[in-house]
Amino acid sequence: MITKSSAEISRRQFVAAGGLCMAAAWLTPSVLPAQQDTLVKDALREAANSKIAVQSLRRNISVLIGAGGNIAVLTGSDGKLLVDAEIITSRPHLSSALASINADPLKQLINTHWHFDHTGGNEWVHEAGASILAHENTRKHLSKNTWVEGWHYNFLAPPSGALPSTVFQEEHTLKMNDSTLALEHYKPAHTDSDISVHFLEADIFHTGDTFWNRNYPFIDYSTGGSIDGTIRAAEANVAKVTDKMIVIPGHGVVGGKADLILFRDVMVDIRDKVAALKKQGRTLPEIVAAKPGARTDAEWGNGFWTPAKFVGSVYQGV
Repeated sequence: MITKSSAEISRRQFVAAGGLCMAAAWLTPSVLPAQQDTLVKDALREAANSKIAVQSLRRNISVLIGAGGNIAVLTGSDGKLLVDAEIITSRPHLSSALASINADPLKQLINTHWHFDHTGGNEWVHEAGASILAHENTRKHLSKNTWVEGWHYNFLAPPSGALPSTVFQEEHTLKMNDSTLALEHYKPAHTDSDISVHFLEADIFHTGDTFWNRNYPFIDYSTGGSIDGTIRAAEANVAKVTDKMIVIPGHGVVGGKADLILFRDVMVDIRDKVAALKKQGRTLPEIVAAKPGARTDAEWGNGFWTPAKFVGSVYQGV
């Protein structure tokens, strides 16, 4: 197991990496001691080498899909608005993807929560001209050293330019580029900082990491997440979204209401199976071997979080 001291690396260093050569430097053993097999190190490497796909949605909104969290982009005369900022090592690919849409300057960034695969680009996006908006708990976690037990990783506080300058508690409305954005905080779910972003006129709904489309989600118990909270947020999404809405997940392909229902049902099914087995006195290795997610493991277990790791995180919360 990696200790906190050996796993410690500054987010200041993440956001300072400014180009492909600098991004690649993050992958060397001298920069990442004792990080050779960690999820964070692998994510940095994948982001440095993965291009970002651009998908047009409705009106003046696109989605960018890469190695980190999915990014919504709203363009117009007021400049570009981004929902999330990817992993820092994806900067060259993100810059190219944004330039391929148009030359509008960056003016606004919204963080759906605090994790490094959604806030890694905060500082450089801010330096390019964007103000940062998020839930107050996103700023809280970014403002101090934050240990994530599930990743065995300690994130150090970033420079001030990476912090949200505007925060809210429960709801916030923003108008930009002839669009109205309704932001709403979830009760603790994936973390305690999760928000949704609803583009009202386009009827596009960004869930952040409260929805992973055909991928098992990571649940961050260290900063307020839980399996029950994940299910509660999934139920809220199902209730909110109509059949005509386009849904941008935190990870995975763009979907709709049927995908949200499937995600909710899979979460409930595996939670209930793991809880029943744990109540019988089964150990975690025994429950993993029982394959409570057998119906979805082959499809859902090839992404960020493996079936065994997901079962482990469910086990922790039941």
